[in-house]
This record gives sequence, C-alpha cells and structure tokens, in this order.
Amino acid sequence: MNLWQEYKRPVSVTEAVQALASAPGPAIPIAGGTDLMLDLKQGRHTPVHTLVDLTSVREMTALELRGDSLFIGGAVPVNRIALDPLTVTHAQALVEACNLIAGPQVRNTATLGGNVAHALPAADGTIALTALNAEAEVAGVSGTHRMPFTSLFLGPGKSAIDKTKEIIVGFYLPISNLQSPKTASCFKRIMRPQGVALPILNCSVWLERDGDVVKDIRIAVGPGGSIPFRATEAENILRGNPLTEETFTLIQDALLAQAKFRDSARRASGDYRRHIVSGLFKDVLSTAWLRAG
Repeated sequence: MNLWQEYKRPVSVTEAVQALASAPGPAIPIAGGTDLMLDLKQGRHTPVHTLVDLTSVREMTALELRGDSLFIGGAVPVNRIALDPLTVTHAQALVEACNLIAGPQVRNTATLGGNVAHALPAADGTIALTALNAEAEVAGVSGTHRMPFTSLFLGPGKSAIDKTKEIIVGFYLPISNLQSPKTASCFKRIMRPQGVALPILNCSVWLERDGDVVKDIRIAVGPGGSIPFRATEAENILRGNPLTEETFTLIQDALLAQAKFRDSARRASGDYRRHIVSGLFKDVLSTAWLRAG
C-alpha cells in the first residue's frame, strides 16, 4: 500500500505553498519526517495524496543573522542548530534543548519546524524558543507574515497552522540584547533515566542582568499549560529586583499558582510535576544568572 501518491520537491517558499494548494488530494509538507513517517506507517495520520518536500527550499534551510535577529529556517536539522556557532553564541538555551531531542540519528534528520509544528506544549525546542521570545514566519497562499511564537499553538497537539495550506518558514530570535555579556539563557529538563526519553518537565530561562538586579527575564516551563507556558507572574515579581532566597520563594509561589500541570499516564502526574518543578527552575535560573554575570 502506497503511503502517498505524489511527491513534490519545490525550491522556493512560493512553489511550496502552490504545491500544497494545487494538490488534487490531501497534501502535507515534510522535511525531517521523523514523526510524520511513523504516523503514516502506523495509521495515526489521515491518508495523504501529496507530500511536499521542503528540504530544497533555501529560505527554509538558512541559519543566519538578519539585522538584529537570528533567523533559523524551519527545515534546519536539529543537530545543525546544536552545533552552529551562531546559535551557540546567541541562543544557548536552544542549543541545550536541541542536544536533548531524541538521539543522534534522529537529530541529524529532525527539524526545528517539525518539532514546533507537532504542537506539544513540552517539546524541548518549543520551550527554548518561548523563553527566547521567538517570532515565527508563516507562508500561505495570501503571502508571508510574522506572528508571535506562542500564537502557533491552540492546545496539545493542535497547531494554528493549517498544514495542508501553510508552512512555517522559520523563526526570528531577537539578538540585540543577547549580544550583551550581561544576558544569558539556559535550558534543562527532567526525564526518566533511559537513554532517549520524553521530558517529564522542562524549563528555559532568558535573563538580562544589571549587577545584582534582574533587569529583564523570561521563564518558560513545559508542560505548564495546554500551550507553551510563560510564567509571567513570576517574571513580573523578579524583574527589577535582586535575585535572593526571599525573591526566589516569591517567584516560586507565583509560578506554582499560575502553572497548570497536567497528569500524563506515560510521564508523570500533575502533583509530581508540582513537587519537582522548584528544584528544576532554581537550577535553570541560577545557571542563567551565573552565565550573565
């Protein structure tokens, strides 16, 4: 049984969108395909007539500086992001997240766009991009536009992107502040002890430091809700204040009050996640704080 009927390989974003729109049957984009191919083979995906391969679209395989942003194409393999000097310099949290996605063979094929398009609120790349304040570039038949990163998500496994008509071209990460030696980011997660595992809990922090004061901060925790979660209440408490044990207690309480940790039969209960999040958060925050110093 054929898993698809036609296979297109466009060389531009415009061609890719047109290939999706003009397909005579259900069409879907593919780059790494590490999730999609399994879903098709195991019958977890609706039948597909046309696959549109994005790996020859130069715009989507670019990783480069553009003005005051770092652009990462949606079809860039995860392992390239983990090793590229630009991401190592400007987006350390994303490098750390990419190094923890699956195993080496998968990382050589899987893409950041695919990681995001799967719309899981605890995906490692997703949580790092949330803390780094990324913007997504999305292309459809009406043109290309940017949108706030978290606007891509409607719920667990539910993307705001119509994969039959739209593609995630890439992501813009602001770097004007990241170039300062007093800014830094960090990503860590808790998982089961086997070699390749999905996260029980993950956390990413970006902060700007002014002496002993947290000048600005972004905190992302997964899964802290049905979409990628920003701990905005904790951020507001810490922003403009020194990082002390007293302030940490306040922001920890604020995070626990705002987050909605879900039960997962395969990973952990919501209560267990609430129990362990403080230690993970303190570790990530302390590491980012020291890096910024």
